[in-house]
Amino acid sequence: MSDDHQDATSTIPSAATPAPAWAVAVRHLTDFLTTDLGGGPRPWTFAWVINFQKTGTFPFLALLIAWYHTTSIAAWIYLAMHGSYGLAWFIKDLAFPDPAWQRRITILGGLNVFFGVLAWYWVFGWLLISGTSRPDYPLPDRAWFCLCISLCLVGTAIMIAADAQKFFTLRLRKGLITDGMFRHVRHPNYLGEMMIYGSFALMVWHWLPFVVLGCVWALVFAVNMITKEASLSRHPEWAEYRRRTWWLLPPVL
Repeated sequence: MSDDHQDATSTIPSAATPAPAWAVAVRHLTDFLTTDLGGGPRPWTFAWVINFQKTGTFPFLALLIAWYHTTSIAAWIYLAMHGSYGLAWFIKDLAFPDPAWQRRITILGGLNVFFGVLAWYWVFGWLLISGTSRPDYPLPDRAWFCLCISLCLVGTAIMIAADAQKFFTLRLRKGLITDGMFRHVRHPNYLGEMMIYGSFALMVWHWLPFVVLGCVWALVFAVNMITKEASLSRHPEWAEYRRRTWWLLPPVL
């Protein structure tokens, strides 16, 4: 998961274009379910829950391999991909934590984040390691593994580079970021995350990961990007920036 905000401004703001009512409603609902559900004490931050799942992925998948006595090359490659990505995320969070993840959330909100969303990512690995998914890849195994590993590595680089640029740029100057990783794509953080988790789904090659990712990308990623762009439209340079950039990829305006 990645949050991608450029909320501060150093120029005279103009009137922002309101986000669609449906996107605002979905955003409010997801914020309530993940932050305020049940009310009461807020003993942990969003980051603690996310980092627990990210750093726990490598040992969790390794235990599954030991439990099922897995000898599948695909399972071991999946462990390296998904497990190492989780550790890379944690290192990134230690180096430049995203302020959006530092807000405190309720007990039920944290449990909902973990079991309602993050735990599903562990199911991906279970499908492959347990043998529930017996993938018959469209390409020879070695070519498919190369594709998945490349997507994972490049996606991780894009996500970390975009987060680093956002974090350090906004410490020095406030305003719309339109260069570097954001020069051609308005949401490189989400693009990187989608490449990473897309590579996991391709490795597992089962219908369930694609359904889970479709729900997360539609209800969380797309809604966040839409509401973010509505907020950023207050910047005077937004219209020109939007005209010359892509949402995610060239075919996705």
